[in-house]
Amino acid sequence: MLAVDYIRTNLDTVKQMLADRRSSLTLDEFAELDVTRRRLITESEALKALMNRISPEIGALMKSGQKAEAESKRAEMREVKTKIEAYETELADIETRLRDITTGLPNVPHADVPVGDESANAEIVRWGEPRVFDFEPKDHLDIGVGLGILDQERAVKIAASRFSFLTGAGAKLERALINFMLDVHTGEHGYTEIQPPVIVNGAALFGTGQLPKFEEDLFKLTDERNLYLIPTAEVPVTNYYSGEILDGAQLPLRFTAYTPCFRSEAGSYGRDTRGMIRQHQFDKVELVKLTKPEESYDELDKLAANAETILQRLELPYRKIVLATGDMGFSAAKTYDLEVWLPSQKTYREISSCSNCEAFQARRANIRFRREPGAKPEFVHTLNGSGLAVGRTWLAILENYQQADGSVEIPKALRSYLGGMEKISA
Repeated sequence: MLAVDYIRTNLDTVKQMLADRRSSLTLDEFAELDVTRRRLITESEALKALMNRISPEIGALMKSGQKAEAESKRAEMREVKTKIEAYETELADIETRLRDITTGLPNVPHADVPVGDESANAEIVRWGEPRVFDFEPKDHLDIGVGLGILDQERAVKIAASRFSFLTGAGAKLERALINFMLDVHTGEHGYTEIQPPVIVNGAALFGTGQLPKFEEDLFKLTDERNLYLIPTAEVPVTNYYSGEILDGAQLPLRFTAYTPCFRSEAGSYGRDTRGMIRQHQFDKVELVKLTKPEESYDELDKLAANAETILQRLELPYRKIVLATGDMGFSAAKTYDLEVWLPSQKTYREISSCSNCEAFQARRANIRFRREPGAKPEFVHTLNGSGLAVGRTWLAILENYQQADGSVEIPKALRSYLGGMEKISA
């Protein structure tokens, strides 16, 4: 969330940000409300000062026996008090409307983010060479069904479309990937593993920016408790310290978490409906950092490199891109996407988004730190990224490691997690 003071003093910058992000939002109402708000505060404070000045005079008049004049001033002050109460009611309404506007504004992109829509995304790194097949490669759905390790028809029967059963070696491969990712991130990259709730309240989702703007993308429980299934572990893990003031000596804090994730995929009908590219339920290993402001961009580069390590160990070709202003997420100031090569589509597809949200989420969740005892609290910077999306890694392995006979070779890095298994065969 952007601070009201920041918006007021950087109005042109925020307007340009909205244009760069291809947003239809305007700040016309904000400017009008902010002027009215400041006028009401000034007038209200002036009336309060008048009451403070007149009150002793009324007491003095009463003591001197000038009761009629004292009562006259009392009547005047009652009118002043009524005006103050009216101003405060109007101010409360304006504050609510300003909050609605500010909570709907996206984050300001970092200065070096490319300006434009998706076509302006800039490739930074390309790693590995896509495999050249001597047969026509299948997509992961045909491979998985052929091997008897993926069943979507029965998932539709007991749930709905965009759900899947993984069975046998397919389920073991999913579990192996989760353990492999967590082991690398905790054992080599210095993250602390955390197992969070997969149901959170509305305040947590507000903190990370999913509410109120993206409620249609969430699965909400149907009781009165205002609870939701998480769309990503970013939500509970980032909010772990919500409302707290941290010791700056603790920073940076690095967490990794495996969770199932749940998304309604509102507005995505007709997109990636085949297979497991876009599911309502999927597994993900998340990386989250809380840092000092001056360290956050170095930590973003490290976080992205940590996610890249997983792809490199699995020998999956990928590319790294920096997202343009019009393609970034709501809370992000800068985002790197990692895209893995899918032979069936002959293109790279997103498998991780690594973002620095600067103080945007911390301000919403009220996560602060002190550089030293007694120092003024400052907002931390929050970072997050997939390390990786497990389901997309699973399907990328099937496609990149498929063999002509329909079997799938197991990447060397995973074999110890699968009891030495080298291949999945029918």
